[in-house]
Amino acid sequence: MSRPLPTGFEHRLKTQAYAAGFDLTGIATLGTPDSIGQFDAWLARGYHGEMAYLERGAELRRDTRRPVEGMVSALVVALNYGGTQPAGLISRYARFSDYHRVMWDKLDALLTWAQGELGEVKGRSFVDSGPVLERDLAHRAGLGWFGKNTLLINPKLGSFFFLGALFLDFALEADSPFASDHCGSCTACLDACPTQAFVAPRVLDARRCISYLTIELKGPHTPEQAAMVGGHLFGCDICQDVCPWNMKFSRPATEPAFMPRPELVEPELRAFASMDDATFKARFGDTPLARAKLVGIKRNAAAVVGNTRIR
Repeated sequence: MSRPLPTGFEHRLKTQAYAAGFDLTGIATLGTPDSIGQFDAWLARGYHGEMAYLERGAELRRDTRRPVEGMVSALVVALNYGGTQPAGLISRYARFSDYHRVMWDKLDALLTWAQGELGEVKGRSFVDSGPVLERDLAHRAGLGWFGKNTLLINPKLGSFFFLGALFLDFALEADSPFASDHCGSCTACLDACPTQAFVAPRVLDARRCISYLTIELKGPHTPEQAAMVGGHLFGCDICQDVCPWNMKFSRPATEPAFMPRPELVEPELRAFASMDDATFKARFGDTPLARAKLVGIKRNAAAVVGNTRIR
């Protein structure tokens, strides 16, 4: 779209985003990500492990205008999923139905609103689902800084939130990037990691990360990997739990779809041992656990039992 936007359109678009339930919102101009050099170096060192899709989409990730032709700007959003729940066997983000659909629906509704305001415009929603460095876009849109645990941290919300972006085919006035780093001399996240997955501040060797070992890794664990899993069935929140910004500013989720399911807050490991695929899909097919599949959950459960004797 080439015609001028109505005065105040950016403000009204953000207002619609907040009305949809998003907790943070900002605007970024698409282009070369500021952190692309670090991303390429990370790939070159093999820190992505078996996540080959990151290599396959690397060229598209080098410019946010490439994944969808004609896109110019992005409305970047964050949705809190609740960092105040007790720690457990399953990471907090995975204790309810899969978040992608919730985020997509909200972003698609914003696109529909924009089309109603402007006429024939095009856009596409991204939620951790395409060759886009969304964390970089969020920093560029002013939503937060990169913590030493590599996660985006917002000074009023912490880091327990999902990121998403609505790409649009017209120019919006961009917000200023988040300019400061509020981690200071704190190394709580680095020190707390039980597997020493951080090779340096803001550099994660995913191959040693519990989330990777319980979700992305395919096949059986080696004895060393099984020991590193500790008491984690799916994912890990340790580096977020110890962050002072989360201790002070995390708050419960308000999105109804993000209310924890009891069977995911306190899962019974013994139940997975005898579970078949049909039962697993019926009970957990709409949750993030489906990514690891039943074979992965059984593998993880065996490691947890071996490490902790929890049953």
